[in-house]
Amino acid sequence: MTGLLAVEVQLRLVGAVLVGLGVGHVALPRVLAWRPQFAGLRPLTRQVLYTHTFFIGVMCVLLGLAPLLLAADLLAPGRVPAAVLGAECVFWGLRWGAQFVAFPPATWRGSRLHRAGYAGFTLLWTWIVAVFAAALLTR
Repeated sequence: MTGLLAVEVQLRLVGAVLVGLGVGHVALPRVLAWRPQFAGLRPLTRQVLYTHTFFIGVMCVLLGLAPLLLAADLLAPGRVPAAVLGAECVFWGLRWGAQFVAFPPATWRGSRLHRAGYAGFTLLWTWIVAVFAAALLTR
């Protein structure tokens, strides 16, 4: 397959999106107005939340760099590319599942923006898992 639908191109696109998503974690506390919401938390709890958010962002960047920069290598035969693609499938597949478990309707039905975000992220995780699975199965 050639063009935009080629697996290698899709891997690079997924990689770019994941890097952008990871970098976007920097703005998450401001966008979600954490300062006033976290004001009542104990300092340790607040710091754990900020620290975990930072490391989740770093992981998104790292998990995105491989497909962004090494898409052709990931599609080559071998155990290491299969392991990397398999790990990405498992990781993002778990994130896809968490979309339905960790975010019940009560958390996103309140506003049009939250509904759009929920739908958008559901589609995003579905696409990411599908691309990694297609890469793993067609290499």
